[in-house]
Amino acid sequence: MEGFDKYECKAHDFLCAFFVCLFCILPIFSFSQKKAPILIVSSYNPDAANISACISDFMDAYKMKEDDRAVIVENMNCRALSESTLWIGMMKKIISKYASMKVKPAVMIMLGQEAWISYLSLPVSSLKGIPVMCGMASREVVKLPEGNFNPSDIEPQSYDIMSYAKQHNVVGGFLYGYDLEKNIQLVKQYYPDTQQLALMTDNSCGGLCLHAYFKSVMDKHPEYGYIPLDGRKHTVYSMINELTKLKNKTVLILGSWRMDKNEGYFMHNSAYLMKDANPGLPVFSISTIGIGYWSIGGYSPAYANKGTDLAYMAYDYIHLKNHGTARLQLIPSKYTFDVKALASHGISLKSIPKDSELMNQEISFWVKYERMIVAASIALSLLILGFIVLTYSLWKTNKLKKALESSHAELVKSRDKAEESNRLTSAFLANMSHEIRTPLNAIVGFSNVLTTVDLSEENQKEFSNIIQQNSTLLLNLINDILNLSRLESGHTNFTYKETELVDLCKTVLKTAQMAHPSDLEYKFDSPFTSRMEFVDTQRLQQVLINLLSNAGKFTEKGSITLSFDVDEKNQLMLFTVTDTGCGIPLDKQTRIFNRFEKLNEFAQGTGLGLSICKITVERFGGKIWVDPSYKSGARFVFYIPIKKKNE
Repeated sequence: MEGFDKYECKAHDFLCAFFVCLFCILPIFSFSQKKAPILIVSSYNPDAANISACISDFMDAYKMKEDDRAVIVENMNCRALSESTLWIGMMKKIISKYASMKVKPAVMIMLGQEAWISYLSLPVSSLKGIPVMCGMASREVVKLPEGNFNPSDIEPQSYDIMSYAKQHNVVGGFLYGYDLEKNIQLVKQYYPDTQQLALMTDNSCGGLCLHAYFKSVMDKHPEYGYIPLDGRKHTVYSMINELTKLKNKTVLILGSWRMDKNEGYFMHNSAYLMKDANPGLPVFSISTIGIGYWSIGGYSPAYANKGTDLAYMAYDYIHLKNHGTARLQLIPSKYTFDVKALASHGISLKSIPKDSELMNQEISFWVKYERMIVAASIALSLLILGFIVLTYSLWKTNKLKKALESSHAELVKSRDKAEESNRLTSAFLANMSHEIRTPLNAIVGFSNVLTTVDLSEENQKEFSNIIQQNSTLLLNLINDILNLSRLESGHTNFTYKETELVDLCKTVLKTAQMAHPSDLEYKFDSPFTSRMEFVDTQRLQQVLINLLSNAGKFTEKGSITLSFDVDEKNQLMLFTVTDTGCGIPLDKQTRIFNRFEKLNEFAQGTGLGLSICKITVERFGGKIWVDPSYKSGARFVFYIPIKKKNE
């Protein structure tokens, strides 16, 4: 027994020693098996659409290659250039945090221009030797100064990162590059008399890099005067004022425009305002901004989401190290032109570079009616075959000939009707897209700001009010379009009933006054104290309210007068709305009844009210016009026939 106990004791000691060694070895083995993570440093909030899509594509693609390596995302949340004094410090903290880990990142990926230049602004000695890749950034960069500085006053030097990548541990990535020289070649080709180049950039990190790049290129072109339109110095309205000052023999090149001096975020609607400030100004774009609605065109990067390609590049680098294919790659650029802008500036399509991308190009007749032409060709072939088969009968031949003549006439008539309908539809859609864009841009833009930016309660309330106002404007536009459509299609029935017109006029006048509270004096003028007539009360009310509302918009002081009278001889009811406002130029007095026609593009309204008035009055059997003899404002006059009960 004693020997057995001794043997059992030795076995117990052996097992204990085995398990102690096992638990000591396992963590070491586990640690040795842990893979170095991939670190993504994002400039913006990951909820931003472009950044989010790029990160998502990267993770999906990398997971297919290697699903057990962690991908960590650090967000710098760079909102405005005014915060750029903090970016270098933020980048230092991120790099120090991960460089001090036992397992350093296998590769760091800088996404966005802010993260990219923050990293490149660090001293080379502080980069910790971690390999770096980049995406959604440009090759033209600047270095931010350390410490306190005013972002609006710095004038950093532009340099090409392709020449300095190695010393910054940059091993790969995808960059887009701007080429001002090629855009200057376009200026020389199409506007050889140009004396000055105006170059527009905004108050953003990308705008600062473009500003420095423009300046470095313009130093090589002393033949041109250089006008820097720097968004760091201008609001959108002062920028518009600067554009109006640009004279003949000046060409504008657009770099970037999304944020002004006050850090207001602007979308396409501000570009439309800038376009209208100097409509005849030749404009080229180096970044695709403005192409399609302002710029003639330009040579610019073909922006693309490279998240998937970046994942494959990172995988190759990590697993193949120096033998991998990872390297900095430039995203190709391309020529893009607006066909309508080329035509308006008298530039021939034949003169543009080959393989250029074209926008706003009308579809050719043959492509547009390809199916109809094929069908007509088939029909014609069958008819010819029928003629050959049925030539034995003159009677059948003559009958078929008459049928063909009739069909041809109907086909021509149908084709003409289809072309006219297509033209009207295109014009309507063009106007609709323009009118809906402004309120919709405001709704989308401020909704995006509300959801992505921390705002004070006062700003939230202000932005909510703006969204509400533009929603109401959009609803009014849709209601006006529906009313106009019903009137034009004849689907609106007029219901006549006996109405007290003097009371109706007074009620409408009071309604208009309450809807537009101001110091204006609202007057009613009529020789009658009471007058009963058969009219459609609702339609007449709509016409009068539209005219009074229109007068209220363009009258700042004075009075608005509604007059009612009856022409007994011609059996007509006469109405006039007279104001003391800004008046209507003679050359526009007939055009204002067209759809979407507005004297002041900045005034609230859909531009459909007067069109509805005209169609409604004409459906009454009357006529409406602007009195050209009245010079103290505007006077709208219309009459409608007097109806009898039996009519």
